[in-house]
Amino acid sequence: MSDVHFVDTTLRDGHQSLWAENMTTGMMLPVAKQIDEAGFEAVELLSSSHLKKCVRELKEDPWERVRLVAKRITKTPLRLIAGRVNTFEITPQCMYRLFIDRMAANGLRQARISDEWNDLSSWQRKVQCARDAGLEPIVNVIYSVSPRHTDEYFVERTRQAASLNLYRLCLKDPGGLLTPERTRTLVPLIMQNSNGIPLELHTHCTTGLGSLCALEAIKLGVKTINTAVPPLAEASSNPSIFNVARNSRALGYTPAIDEKQLKLVSEHFTFIAKREGFPIGAPVEYDYSQYLHQVPGGMVSNLRHQLRKVGMEDKLPAALEEAIRVRAEFGYPIMVTPLSQYVGSQAAINVIVGERYKQVTDQVIQYALGLWGKEAITAMDPDVKDKILSGPRAKELAQWEPPEPSIEEVRRKIGGRDVSDDEVLLRWLLHKEEIEAMRAAGPPKEYVTATNPVLALIQELTRRTDYSEIRVQRPGLSLTLEKDKRM
Repeated sequence: MSDVHFVDTTLRDGHQSLWAENMTTGMMLPVAKQIDEAGFEAVELLSSSHLKKCVRELKEDPWERVRLVAKRITKTPLRLIAGRVNTFEITPQCMYRLFIDRMAANGLRQARISDEWNDLSSWQRKVQCARDAGLEPIVNVIYSVSPRHTDEYFVERTRQAASLNLYRLCLKDPGGLLTPERTRTLVPLIMQNSNGIPLELHTHCTTGLGSLCALEAIKLGVKTINTAVPPLAEASSNPSIFNVARNSRALGYTPAIDEKQLKLVSEHFTFIAKREGFPIGAPVEYDYSQYLHQVPGGMVSNLRHQLRKVGMEDKLPAALEEAIRVRAEFGYPIMVTPLSQYVGSQAAINVIVGERYKQVTDQVIQYALGLWGKEAITAMDPDVKDKILSGPRAKELAQWEPPEPSIEEVRRKIGGRDVSDDEVLLRWLLHKEEIEAMRAAGPPKEYVTATNPVLALIQELTRRTDYSEIRVQRPGLSLTLEKDKRM
């Protein structure tokens, strides 16, 4: 039988799904070379959400992350997830283009492009931006379950995507909603209508079926599967490379991957997970309720947080039930960012207020106006849309048009002629104080693991705050660590 190939998602979706994007650049660097040597077709490195996280919480320069990793991963193309740049605000075209340009300039080679509505016009703009920057475009056909998302729907959207003459198509299942049975019916339809463009599968293990769906796709002729390296696989993340490789081999296929290299990667990240208290991905039980509300795992946590703040955490089941109704009334949007947040937040508001749609957010009003996708205008329940658009705030927003400044206008507003393009994008996304704090933290430091036991011991000792002096002595070695008295 034929080879099976893999795209690595450990450094992007793995820690986004399981570690809340808390993997630092220093954690990536020690095993970047092993990942590069393993034989992946591509390595996903980051999405737009990582930019803010890097600066605000990790105090790291995301551009430096790209450059440092690109110096070590030289054989395997680095991939960007190219959805929205500013997740909950409408992005001007000039800033989307700058985002793509700077990713390419700093070392990325591929862009996996998403639109939350699987919208052709959005795909066209983004694919052209990727091509202009020299990136190979991959378009996601995003999977969902609803009365709208029929075989005919996916055939139509696949044909539209295939008309763009892409490097590759990706069947993307962000909610882990695929089943082996649905994989067997859907994958052949997509491949028959893809105009010969290679197809890869990106699924999650949220319902416990991700690895099984990957194997079904392989049997149906899909040559490339997106996987992660444990402990950043399984649970809400992607299937484990070890599991899919082992089972594909048992089926008679040849996994084109060096698992010995990846065992070192797995050991490295497992050490970090245990030391830092990060989650370790594990298979989950099948949960049919996920197919009903389709609220992503991270969004469930946000719902619980919203309800806890008002002393109504016990209403979480009611909020998930309400999310089913809200999604139907919104016209069955695909439950991906940002649409899943709009559905989930409105469901929570309805439960908290006790009256449906008495209060709505600006984003929900914009959604009803079609600013987050033109399909919403015709897909929404007319009565719900009328109720949302009947208030004074809705009438105010109806007069607003998203600004489309030129890059020169943006530059003049936030920095001037002497500011680099990388810095312009950061200043557009973040506050000046956040960027200054990131710069003050200094460059990324490589994370030391058990493969360097003496350095690991020193690093652990420096974390102690209850001693002013620590001495380590052995024959031929004397080490003294003193707390800086200025601190």
